[in-house]
Amino acid sequence: MAADRVAGDASMQTVVVRRTGRTGRRTRRVPWGRVTCALLALFALSTVFATATPAQAAGSASPSTQAAYLATRLRTNPVYVTDQLPREIPRSQAPAFATLAKRTGVPTYVLVLPEQDLGGKGLLGAVHDRLGRDGLYVLLDTSGVTDAVAYGVRAPADDAATASLYELPYDAGPLRSFERFVDVVAQGSGKAAERAAAAREKYGESDAEPDRMYVDRTDRDNQSFLTGALLTGVPLLILLSISYVRRWRHILLKVTGRAKPDSRRTPEWLASVLALVTLAVIVVTTALTFDQTTSSAAVPPTAADVSSRVDRVSAGLEQDPVYVDPEGPQVLDSRQLSHLHERIRKFARSDGGGPVYVLLVPQLSGDESGGDPEAFADAVHAELSKAGKAGNGRKDDGLYVVADTLRGDIDVLNFGLRLDSGRLYAGLPESIVFGDDEAREAEDHLLGERLDDFMTFLDKSPRTTEPNTTSDQDTKAEPIEGNALPPLFSGDFWPGLLVGGLGALLVLGLVAGVLAIVGSVLRRRHSLPTASESSPLQAPRGPSLSYLRTTADDELGALSEDFVEADVENAGLAHRARAWDCFDAAMLLIDGDRCRLTEPDDAGDPDEAENAAGGGVDPATLVTIIVLARAGRAALRGEAYEMCCGLNPLHGPAVVRHPVRVSAEDRRRRRLPVCDACRDSAIREPGAVHTLLMALPAPPDPDGGSRDRVPYDVLESPLSAVSDGIPRLIDAVRELAGAE
Repeated sequence: MAADRVAGDASMQTVVVRRTGRTGRRTRRVPWGRVTCALLALFALSTVFATATPAQAAGSASPSTQAAYLATRLRTNPVYVTDQLPREIPRSQAPAFATLAKRTGVPTYVLVLPEQDLGGKGLLGAVHDRLGRDGLYVLLDTSGVTDAVAYGVRAPADDAATASLYELPYDAGPLRSFERFVDVVAQGSGKAAERAAAAREKYGESDAEPDRMYVDRTDRDNQSFLTGALLTGVPLLILLSISYVRRWRHILLKVTGRAKPDSRRTPEWLASVLALVTLAVIVVTTALTFDQTTSSAAVPPTAADVSSRVDRVSAGLEQDPVYVDPEGPQVLDSRQLSHLHERIRKFARSDGGGPVYVLLVPQLSGDESGGDPEAFADAVHAELSKAGKAGNGRKDDGLYVVADTLRGDIDVLNFGLRLDSGRLYAGLPESIVFGDDEAREAEDHLLGERLDDFMTFLDKSPRTTEPNTTSDQDTKAEPIEGNALPPLFSGDFWPGLLVGGLGALLVLGLVAGVLAIVGSVLRRRHSLPTASESSPLQAPRGPSLSYLRTTADDELGALSEDFVEADVENAGLAHRARAWDCFDAAMLLIDGDRCRLTEPDDAGDPDEAENAAGGGVDPATLVTIIVLARAGRAALRGEAYEMCCGLNPLHGPAVVRHPVRVSAEDRRRRRLPVCDACRDSAIREPGAVHTLLMALPAPPDPDGGSRDRVPYDVLESPLSAVSDGIPRLIDAVRELAGAE
């Protein structure tokens, strides 16, 4: 920083030497007394220019430096807030900064400016040298305190700046950052050093940082969406899942044979109460958690804040067609500025030419125009037109050139000159509009050379017969919206309600899938019931031979008992006739001897006994007996049982015929009768329905090979007629018995 001040002093000395040199040449003809008077007059004149108004200083041919301009502002008021950031730091906040500055206990000078190159290092020293007053100098931008130096006073500037940097999140805002800075300064050097060291240790060498203080509108939308999803998803999931699990548990207990009355059964209304309580908890919790009301630390600007920069620039253009922003580093030297003025005057005198206004002003997202150079030029043009309408002609008509000293871009707008606005808007070379690589890397973006190239392009531009305007309508800046966040229960809250309901159904589907897997595992561990009304729930796809023998014996025995105990009046003669036909056909398959169903069990393992003997009742015949027995029992109960499930006859009655694929290799479909469960599977997963087709043990291999399973409908058995209905199955059994 001291080096910067030395450099500044050196530059001032250079100016003095040059002026002395020019004056020295005059000493050959002028007495020394006159020389001294001339020097005093020159010094007085330079002082007048240094203390001139901003418009006059910026519009002069020899622009004042950034430090000199800021020193002039601080001489009037120790707190200077830029007018270039009304959307983020309105100038009306200057009294708040001044109130905090008084708490430091030392003279404090505050500069609130747009972000500076290299963080503004060296700027405070240059301003102090020109102001000539000791005190605590503080530089802030939109992020907070960026530099602080104490000149001639005791204040822990560095430690306070470090503490404010690390202790606060990046979105705390400049006013809160300055408040933390002031608090640390007021604590004295010892405590300030401790806080700075603790902050560096906690946040300096790690990726950790304090939590954000504000959320933006996108965050609020996400919060609203999440709240809506929770409000419908969680209570609905509680209602559906409790009801589903209760029914699943009841069915599972019935399947496993452990169902029994439970006097301590949970009341059904308890699920509704739990859902309502959960709903209330979610509402209260989200309202307390997502309690943010603002999206940033910025306060709404006043009308004067918004118009301040436009007024300043407009006033400067009334004095000089080239306005150089005095708050930032100067990008044009005196020679370039003088040459640009000469080119502008030459163009104004040319045929079809006119005024050219050059605005060397940075374009920032926080300014009144939202960083839009066209909106900024329109606003300046509108302000100039208020004074330009008086007298003959329009003083505001002309070519407005906005040169962004921050990024280096050049934008041109035409108001009333006989130039092709389209060519100016789209025909400017990129080397002028954006610059080349060298221009982008240069600190001044080579704006002097590029503006000179632009004037050359302008001189060669063809003239039109009528005046032109760049835009048919005024370009307005984006409105300055307040930082108040929308209510939590608004916006994306409503779509969240819908998604929450869909999410609850999805989770319920996953729960149902898991419970189905658990139920399948549990069913395999328990013997399956023989009651026909529960048969669709316990029919395996690949039943074992022992299972088929036991089930066939149980079902046939149950049909015998039901036939004897059936009520003739309720069953009816037709139903009793059907039941008798089923019983008769089943007995034909075993030659009237039920003992044949269990004979191999006496020899040990059923499968091994049958393989060894080569006899016994084959699996297809056992399935046929089970189907006939269940159909007969259904007839005695007065239930319709005309069709049997063609995918797995053990599923019980069919509800409809449906086209299904019964083979993974063959894509052709067969129209088979299917039960309710198989129909749902065929609709939901048509490509996997072949996995439901019942497979039975294949006949023994004559060559002694291993036995595999095959689809039941490829075996030579009356069971292959099951898809045509129970009557056809009975006829197929009788035909087989007659042939034998």
